[in-house]
Amino acid sequence: MSAQVQVIFATAVFLLTYAVIVSEKIHRAVAALVGAALLALTGIMNLEEAVHAIDFNTIGLLVGMMIIVGITRRTGVFEYLAVKAARRAKGEPLRILAALSLVTAVLSAFLDNVTTVLLIVPVTFAIAGQLQISPIPFLIAEIIASNIGGTATLIGDPPNIMIGSQTHLGFMDFVINLTPVVVVIYILTIFCLRIIYRRQLVSRPELQEKIMRMNEKDEIKDPVLLKKCLVVLCLTIAGFVLHQFLHLESSVIALSGASLLLLLTREDPEHVLHAVEWPVIFFFVGLFIVVGALEKVGVIEAVARFSLEITRGQLMPAAMLILWVSALASAFVDNIPFVATMIPLIHDMGRLGQMGNLDLLWWALSLGACLGGNGTAIGASANVVVIGMAEKRGVLITFISYLKVAFPLMLMSIIVSTVYLLFWYHYHGLISLVGTLVVGVVLGVLSIPLNKFLFSENKLSQGGLVKHKQI
Repeated sequence: MSAQVQVIFATAVFLLTYAVIVSEKIHRAVAALVGAALLALTGIMNLEEAVHAIDFNTIGLLVGMMIIVGITRRTGVFEYLAVKAARRAKGEPLRILAALSLVTAVLSAFLDNVTTVLLIVPVTFAIAGQLQISPIPFLIAEIIASNIGGTATLIGDPPNIMIGSQTHLGFMDFVINLTPVVVVIYILTIFCLRIIYRRQLVSRPELQEKIMRMNEKDEIKDPVLLKKCLVVLCLTIAGFVLHQFLHLESSVIALSGASLLLLLTREDPEHVLHAVEWPVIFFFVGLFIVVGALEKVGVIEAVARFSLEITRGQLMPAAMLILWVSALASAFVDNIPFVATMIPLIHDMGRLGQMGNLDLLWWALSLGACLGGNGTAIGASANVVVIGMAEKRGVLITFISYLKVAFPLMLMSIIVSTVYLLFWYHYHGLISLVGTLVVGVVLGVLSIPLNKFLFSENKLSQGGLVKHKQI
């Protein structure tokens, strides 16, 4: 097969695989594996090249964290946190929305987004049922919070895992450089959501009292197992914080934590490994091979040269291009294959444009891909999972109804990210990071009196509703 034919065939396989993934007619793992098989059978990727294209650090990190979370979820600790948050909110729907969103965002920073929503959503339905209000505002808020929270750390979202694995960036790099802007975006987003839903989230005091009678301790199913899981989780997170200093890959930390937890709990490995989402793992394997073929035949380099021509080889325009293209693309297609394609592209842009430090481009890709997933109902895996769970319970969240709320909020988050990246580029270091955190604190403080002012009307209308029903 000639070089030109290889380029055409590899590009065709990539586009066809991408189209099938987007269409969801065939499971994305099957689509990726079939694409990889076609490239191997035609000789474009031999066995050694295919194995080399697979990022085993990403695979190992995902498997390790899936095992840890799979064991920990059986303790009921996640449901405990959700119920406790609802009780701390005094049963008030708007405060519960903010509380559940905060729990979702924090958990998503350290666990897989999909796992987080799978655990929080059932509790959300129970709380909404007790309050006799629609669960849709809570569900949409949790979807958005999970994607925002996952942006803050290396292990929070698959795009970040992939970026960290292919660069020199470690766990603390993501925390230090992305958490400040994530805090600002989260505060603004929750404030906007509370304004959007303030008239819908109204419940009677006697129903709110039912929430206060819920006991979060009843959610803990195995206290002994919980203690072991918390110890291992703390050790694993500490390992992520120190892995750059220890010169260990993040996958080694995750797999070591999973192995220690298996040893302490004496769980049957065959049973525990059911918690690993093997379709996701094989999706990554096939995808890495398909993208590796594009890199081998020179397609990635050609696109990188074109991008350099557009941005004239300047770092800041390139970052803006990556941020906005990533956000808009990730709103409509799965961000995982998009990021898998962008990583070698950015490497080639740096090499061809002789850009020394590419950190700005990596932060732009992370913010665009992770936050862009909030734009539509199909933008990220967590979105699809939550909407599917709601549909099974007879609650319909349509594509358009989600779009009306989430897409403007996504654009707002990307505008904030744009300002942050401009600030980071000119004043990167301690000044920009501390400055952004200060903005987040100020916004949080300002939101308190604004909330009281805006939602005082809501309380009055709630009181009126109660009186009307009593009459």
